[in-house]
Amino acid sequence: MVAAETVGRQPGLVGRKAVVAKLGMDAHWRGVIVVAHALRDAGMEVVYLGHATPDQLVAAVEQEDPALVGLSSLSGNHLDECRAVLEGLRAAGVEGVPVVVGGTIPPSDEPALADLGISGVFGVGTPLRTIVARLAALLDT
Repeated sequence: MVAAETVGRQPGLVGRKAVVAKLGMDAHWRGVIVVAHALRDAGMEVVYLGHATPDQLVAAVEQEDPALVGLSSLSGNHLDECRAVLEGLRAAGVEGVPVVVGGTIPPSDEPALADLGISGVFGVGTPLRTIVARLAALLDT
């Protein structure tokens, strides 16, 4: 068993809020929970929705007013799921909130996700320190 990687507080994340959810009916939960804990350890308030449809996610984002939306997808349907979330956010008038996605996402899909409006992609095995540092940089821009 590998020990969990620890992440310290990040000034760019302290006091900010993230809404995090699993897309679709993906049964895998460990990775998203580990990332949610790392964000919390970095100083963010994390609202974890568990499984969420795009409509549920949009409603939560409208209610919570986060600085960041994090999506987890291990089902292989990330392009359609991310498109639906981004379209829902736009339709609700939610703008300026970066949306990132992590999971089993082939590098060849990253350009299409960026074209949709996804602000960051984190594949399986991305170190927690890398995720936290990239998110702090993203929110600092």
